[in-house]
Amino acid sequence: MRLSSLFIPLAAFVVAAIVSVFAAQATVAVVEDRSVDAVQDSLQDAGHNWATVLGDGLQVILEGEAASEAVRFRAISISGTVVDASRVIDNMTVVDSAGIAPPDFSVEILRNDSGVSLIGLIPAASDRAAITQRIGDIAGENLPVTDLLESADYPVPDGWDPAMDFALRALAQLPRSKISVASGVVEITAISESAEQKARIETELRRTRPSDVRMALDVTAPRPVISPFTVRFILEDGAAQFDACAVSADAGERKIIAAARDVGLTGPASCTLALGAPSRTWPDAVARSIAALGELGGGTVTLSDTDITLVAPQGTAQGLFDRIVGELENDLPDVFALEAVLPAAPDAAGAGIPQFTATRSPEGNVQLRGRVSDETLNSIAENYARARFGGTDIDMGTRIVDGLPANWSVRVLAGIEALSMLSNGSVVVEPESLVVRGNTGNEGASAAISRLLIDKLGQSEQFEIDVVYVKQLDPIAGLPTPEECIGQIVGLSSERKITFEPGSATIDAAAQSLVDDIAEVLKLCAELRIEIAGYTDSQGREEMNQQLSQQRAEAVLAALRMRRVPTSSFSAIGYGEVDPIADNETEAGREANRRIEFRLIEAEPVEEQPTALEEAEAAVTEEESETGTTDEQN
Repeated sequence: MRLSSLFIPLAAFVVAAIVSVFAAQATVAVVEDRSVDAVQDSLQDAGHNWATVLGDGLQVILEGEAASEAVRFRAISISGTVVDASRVIDNMTVVDSAGIAPPDFSVEILRNDSGVSLIGLIPAASDRAAITQRIGDIAGENLPVTDLLESADYPVPDGWDPAMDFALRALAQLPRSKISVASGVVEITAISESAEQKARIETELRRTRPSDVRMALDVTAPRPVISPFTVRFILEDGAAQFDACAVSADAGERKIIAAARDVGLTGPASCTLALGAPSRTWPDAVARSIAALGELGGGTVTLSDTDITLVAPQGTAQGLFDRIVGELENDLPDVFALEAVLPAAPDAAGAGIPQFTATRSPEGNVQLRGRVSDETLNSIAENYARARFGGTDIDMGTRIVDGLPANWSVRVLAGIEALSMLSNGSVVVEPESLVVRGNTGNEGASAAISRLLIDKLGQSEQFEIDVVYVKQLDPIAGLPTPEECIGQIVGLSSERKITFEPGSATIDAAAQSLVDDIAEVLKLCAELRIEIAGYTDSQGREEMNQQLSQQRAEAVLAALRMRRVPTSSFSAIGYGEVDPIADNETEAGREANRRIEFRLIEAEPVEEQPTALEEAEAAVTEEESETGTTDEQN
């Protein structure tokens, strides 16, 4: 009895222990399965389908091959949010970095008045010290250079070095710019100080761009600030013209041009878009003043900021003049003040009107003739002319006389300054008028002269400007087109010929002058892609002829380079004996076939490259699309 009573509690304890063990094992299995399933689902939801999740008791084991350390770390982090991080065992591997594609090297350079900054990724083999030194030289001693470049040890991609070199040369020309550099591609965004500087910058960059570098160029020029803001409109004998016209918006220009056409303006017309308009009602005041001239049948109207001067034609009836001027005064916006002038009829005493003339020849010779009031004005006029015309010899033929108007010196000096704005022409100064005539290569010269004379003489003074814009005198617009450049070279080559010493690639001494002339033509041309093609006759082996023609084409290219012609976009190709232009059976024909030809290379269309932001957005979109597809499949 005593043994039986002891055995029963012991047996119950053993059975309870066995049941507890089995219950614990079942609980662990359930926890293990649920943990594995939860972690696996979370990883798949995050797009980590490459990871495999195993369970070992309460531990969660991650296996698989991660694309990078960053991806591996994200998988561990995601798992740690589902189960306790201490239960996560990392058995993952990382893809061998040697098999990863090299990164896209790129640099962004920003230059402004505060300094130069660089950010991006460059090959480790790049000469970083040389790049920093060049940028330091560009920035100068007083401006900082912020270097945020990183490097990666991968091979230097094709086109990287010429693109970086061109970008740094462009940076030296552009004080306010952003330049993006990639392999074989340079994107330039810059601000110039004027339209003329913008044209010069664009021309120079296109001329010096390497042939294996693509360029995206965006140079903007701010609107000029004009003070005083000026319009001068003349209507005479039915012919109308603007001496100067400034507006602040396109809509205002359209309103002013329309008013001018209503009173007789014909042909092309435009106004300078500029800053400095004294009032938002400026176009209304200009248009109404021009309409008043039309009602008078002629005259001149000048607006300088808020001051308006209207000069009616001589002989206008007093009643008509009063009525039109009165209506104009009432119609003008409040801020504008009108001065109207009805000139008196000339008298017979005008035969002895004093006169001063200044002329400038196309060769640059300057002559001053006519009357001056005293020796001081005579000396000042000569010295002022020397200063304005860059030290040119001044041919003086002036006379000192008494009785000239009080403002004669101002009129003489204003006339000399106006003449200096022309390539050639003349100025005639009289007591009641000033006439400027001539040619210029500056489209804004007429407006600039008008503002000058208004400022120096006053709005009510009579002056006439007859200035013709000549494209050939414009240093930018006058550049020949690529077709014109090739046409000039062909014309030179038709009269003479680039010849070589027999059997060699040495340019003959007699042909050096022709190469000189061709180089001078090319220096005046904008960016050109030119092929220098070499040809031979059919004598000798074909392979040798091809090699000789290649050497001769390269010799011409080298000769042009020695003459400081930008040849980065030129190519030299030898064609040997193909494409004969004459019969190789005769000596004259063989001589004709031994030749150098210049021809334009047609530009290939530039495929727009996506920006780094666009590439990143596309990658995110693609990843989201793939994740969505995976969710649907799951």
